[in-house]
Amino acid sequence: MDGHALALSTVGMPAGVSVRLNPFKPADRPLPVLEGARPVPWSPQGYVLAQRPVFTLDPLLHAGAYYVQDSSAMFVGALLRRCLEPGTVRVLDLCAAPGGKTTDAAASLRERFGDRFLLVANEVMRPRAAALADNLARWGDPNVVLTSVDPQAFGRLGGFFDIVIADVPCSGEGMFRKDPRAVAEWTPELVTLCAARQRRILADAWPCLREGGMLVYSTCTFEEAENDANLAWAAETLGGEILPPCDAPEGVRTTRCGYLLVPGEVPGEGQWAGLLRKTAAAPAPEADLAALRPRRFGERKGERKGDAWVPDADWALSLAYDHAFPEAEVDLETALHFLHRDTLVLPDAPPGYVALTYLGVPLGFVKNLGKRCNNLLPAGRRIRMDLD
Repeated sequence: MDGHALALSTVGMPAGVSVRLNPFKPADRPLPVLEGARPVPWSPQGYVLAQRPVFTLDPLLHAGAYYVQDSSAMFVGALLRRCLEPGTVRVLDLCAAPGGKTTDAAASLRERFGDRFLLVANEVMRPRAAALADNLARWGDPNVVLTSVDPQAFGRLGGFFDIVIADVPCSGEGMFRKDPRAVAEWTPELVTLCAARQRRILADAWPCLREGGMLVYSTCTFEEAENDANLAWAAETLGGEILPPCDAPEGVRTTRCGYLLVPGEVPGEGQWAGLLRKTAAAPAPEADLAALRPRRFGERKGERKGDAWVPDADWALSLAYDHAFPEAEVDLETALHFLHRDTLVLPDAPPGYVALTYLGVPLGFVKNLGKRCNNLLPAGRRIRMDLD
């Protein structure tokens, strides 16, 4: 069965929903969203949910305690973890939005290397980069740098990165059961266009991967031209050695060069992924990340205004947050009104800047003026759903 026919055979199947926990933001009790959930076999923090909740109304999602990510997309993180050898501490997520693979990589790197790693998340499309920025802020890892440049810009850095994750734009067959637009927009010409674009992305970024470094290449399509053929092209043309697929979890198919996840055979959507070790020589690293004008580079704790220190709105969400401000644990209703960006009254909290927590996980800051609180939540992240 060709890729398009395989994709069409999945249309109409019920779609599942899954989440991945942030191991560095544990709540005070088991997350309600996990009731009845079952583990994702290839993700130590992943769970397939028994039913889809209203995620918007769960403060723990906004606090970065977990990320909603398709279970098949988590397989890319499983391949990344196979590449984490001693010293592999500089990773580039080349096409990072909306952030699922980046946050998965950040957790895996932090679990393996502690604070001794660098993860660059890049998204060339500015609107998608804005969504990525919000998701990275919620996740809170200070070692993640956010850039928004063409892949060619990384090629000028030399062999700086140990691992490059390239979840490249594709013809989207793996999303057919979830996205009717993907079905309507698919054409053979789109496959040809996507395959060529993917090769350009790989060729442009290839110089930034060191000799011996690893490429984690993935798509959400079933097309040979975009998957095995492109990884084989990269091996032959750019200089690399394909790591043959092995030890596939139950339900995961192996192909000539990688792994294929098909809806109905696994709980999630369609995904293909493979590994390539770079054998070609790489230019000497000349990395100057500041030249890429990062949108996010480390964490801003805040700034001094007059005699007062004003915390940055995202400082409470950071894994580096030092709990230097007074904290107020709030109930679900108060947490949601904070996330709605409503004016709060906290009669038992001290005056000044206060970090709100929900089930022990920081949500953000307010400035308690006594009779009311100024809400520091960024306006663009507020819940727009009617809470009444």
